[in-house]
Amino acid sequence: MNSGNSRDALLERARHWAAEDPDPQTQDELTTLIESLKDPESSLEELEDRFGGTLEFGTAGLRAALGAGPMRMNRVVVRRTAAGLAEFLATKAAGAYVPRVVVGYDARHNSYEFALESASVFTARGFEVLLMPSALPTPVLAFSVRHFDADCGVMVTASHNPAQDNGYKVYLGGRVVADSGQGAQIVTPLDQKIAAAIDYSVPLSEIPLAQSGWTVRPDAGEDDDVAAAYETAVADAVAELVTDEATDKSLPIVLTPLHGVGGRTMENVLRAAGFTNIHVVAEQAQPDPDFPTVSFPNPEEAGAIDMALALAESVDAALVIANDPDADRCAIAINGVPGWRMLRGDELGSIFGEYIAQTAGTKSQAVFANSIVSSRRLAAIAAAHEIAHEETLTGFKWISRVPDLTFGYEEALGYCVAPDVVRDKDGISAGLLIAEIAAQRHALGQNLQQDLDDLDLKYGLCSTDQLSVRVSSLDLLGAMMGRLRSNPPESLGGSPVESVIDLSAEGGALPSTDGMKYSTADGTRVIVRPSGTEPKLKCYLEVHLEADGSGTLDEQRHTALERLSAVREDVSESLGL
Repeated sequence: MNSGNSRDALLERARHWAAEDPDPQTQDELTTLIESLKDPESSLEELEDRFGGTLEFGTAGLRAALGAGPMRMNRVVVRRTAAGLAEFLATKAAGAYVPRVVVGYDARHNSYEFALESASVFTARGFEVLLMPSALPTPVLAFSVRHFDADCGVMVTASHNPAQDNGYKVYLGGRVVADSGQGAQIVTPLDQKIAAAIDYSVPLSEIPLAQSGWTVRPDAGEDDDVAAAYETAVADAVAELVTDEATDKSLPIVLTPLHGVGGRTMENVLRAAGFTNIHVVAEQAQPDPDFPTVSFPNPEEAGAIDMALALAESVDAALVIANDPDADRCAIAINGVPGWRMLRGDELGSIFGEYIAQTAGTKSQAVFANSIVSSRRLAAIAAAHEIAHEETLTGFKWISRVPDLTFGYEEALGYCVAPDVVRDKDGISAGLLIAEIAAQRHALGQNLQQDLDDLDLKYGLCSTDQLSVRVSSLDLLGAMMGRLRSNPPESLGGSPVESVIDLSAEGGALPSTDGMKYSTADGTRVIVRPSGTEPKLKCYLEVHLEADGSGTLDEQRHTALERLSAVREDVSESLGL
């Protein structure tokens, strides 16, 4: 954008956007920015960043910072996206039926406004539209798609992203996708078809809007309270998994929704299941789009659950449950040696897998699944219980589509323990199930550390870690992946690399994806891939050691951690960090 003509064209595009913008806040924001650029010498960097293209609609839907312009989340982008999605659904229906759409939203800035914008577009198109009655967890929306036999579900959320972000998730169901995909997030090529229907050349004023006509669930006098229906369905599904053992539900549990929308729902299902000793982190109990007590509203991030751990110490808790802001993820912490610590996603996934296998093993068609970047232990658990196992690409949109899925998880704190209720990761049902397991251990004077010990003794130690590299430009991700492809590491943690697999190559066991997989002689595995939702490069590390006996577990875990640290250093060096 160096020439005068290019500068003028960019400014004119921004002025046109501002003139069409129906939101006074983003309209004023853009107008102020344009005014500040009257000086021909002023930098256009900010405007170029906002108008350098359009947000790419993919399998994660949309997710970006709030603000004016086609590269931000705002009412213009949402209206055009909803219009494109409506066109896709109308084409699918081909006049044979009226599409039914459920719209949900969390408590982030502008979530309700974006939900209303979507409901207005869908209703004007002649669709039957059901709007959630309040800000509710993402799993409730995913449940609603199947509960109401809808053809589509839209959830306005940015999940665990920073406060300045928002997003737009799409689920399909009913008459649009096959059985295994009903109520699941979109996948390729459906995302491409929806993206192709989003038309930025049409004047915004030509997209029809309805001022009313959608149904809010529950309406006054309606019996179908969707949140209550979800809570009942979760309780019933988890009850079917719980083994008939002694239990003590008086154990003290600390709960935090991290300023998100899952607090009330999580507490409701726990109390309905008989848990009475629940302590909610007061400072984080109510939805707050600014997330004032955490620097990053993701329970995986350092410091995010510090308040919960402090409360756990003060009430002598047995378990900490933390949900991310839209409650599709669940983190838990236990008091072990040397003290409180949060379990890794792979650890909790293994506990769930071994526990659910006790019930699922009696089913004729039980299937476990996990993403390729998750630990290999679930496959070992499935094999030991003669349960089928599937490995998928990263993302629950793939895990949830596995036919006959009984249990699925991904290392990023996502678990599907009740796939007949929610065909997606669900932090509420996961929180309830781990509370039930912990209550059984509590009745024996134990905690979940016993489960981890038993798993290590039975299957060997599978120690995992992750190295995440946040970058300022997506171009840097391509450069780092190129470096790995041209100069793969010869050894990792002192063990020679025996296998190098480029996951982007066609013809593999899984659909091609941007990533590299390295395996060494001693069983170490490293997978490197760019994040699908953030400007990050993610490296997933796993080492495996056979366990000699309970008396040496601590020593062997220390050995595994040392090896993991060495692998981490080698990966960092390969990336040029």
